[in-house]
Amino acid sequence: MAETELPPELEALLSSYLRHLRGQRNLAEHTVRAYRTDLLNLFTHLGRLGIDSLDSVDLRALRSWLAKQHTLGQARTTLQRRAAAARVFFAWARETGQIATDPAANLRSPKVSRILPPTLEAATAAQMLNAAAATMGEPGGPIAVRDVAILEVLYATGIRVSELCGLDMADLDRERQVIRVLGKGSKERTVPVGAPAVRAVDVWLEKGRPQLVTGESGHAIFLGERGKRIDPRVARRVVHRSLQMTPGAPDFGPHGLRHAMATHLLEGGADLRSVQEMLGHASLATTQIYTHVTNERLRSAFEQAHPRA
Repeated sequence: MAETELPPELEALLSSYLRHLRGQRNLAEHTVRAYRTDLLNLFTHLGRLGIDSLDSVDLRALRSWLAKQHTLGQARTTLQRRAAAARVFFAWARETGQIATDPAANLRSPKVSRILPPTLEAATAAQMLNAAAATMGEPGGPIAVRDVAILEVLYATGIRVSELCGLDMADLDRERQVIRVLGKGSKERTVPVGAPAVRAVDVWLEKGRPQLVTGESGHAIFLGERGKRIDPRVARRVVHRSLQMTPGAPDFGPHGLRHAMATHLLEGGADLRSVQEMLGHASLATTQIYTHVTNERLRSAFEQAHPRA
């Protein structure tokens, strides 16, 4: 059975499941595609084992699938994602009466070591923002003004680049100094935004955006050079370029500013639950990686400064 060719009954079942992910769980399209790819890979493996119906799948077959992926050199993160995809799919199949028992209920994911995300010092972030602001004169034009606002908002709020690009005029509440963000799974949250970021956005809206606005701009806050809503790739280039021009700064994209914001909040005394809410993490475990970052930095400072370290 080729990877993209399934028996009609399996193809229909997979299509029904993907509709469930889109309609009931409201997952993003790229997430749905990832689930489809992982399940096609699984079904291909099961076909090679001579298994052509879900009722014939058992835990041993699922474990052999993951073992095969391991021998092919797949990263542990990939194996973990695929194991999760199988568990979620078979749980749905059991709940909807497609199978009598769930063979993936006891399927374990390989442990993945948490890699500390790169970050930058607060002073380096300030240096980057100050350097960007210095380009806002006439030679930089409206793009330079926009880029400063983008950097300020990303660092101030820790929102994702897709969330930044989706911001509309009505999402900024100047009086309360918050922005309304539509995050993963179309979940809405309100995020505080600092005064410098609000000022930078106001300068952009007053002096930069009017020079780029067209009939296709709609209510988008941030626009590309042709007047349409800014593309995430453009926002990523803005961050990369600004960091590359900042001495001592690591080279990362908007997600790096998200890491930096979370790290600096925790270092400043913010509680983990508040940071979780601001970042829009569904699980506190996802946010907890930033405590590892701050603990690592505290350990480094201790070892360098304490006479009995």
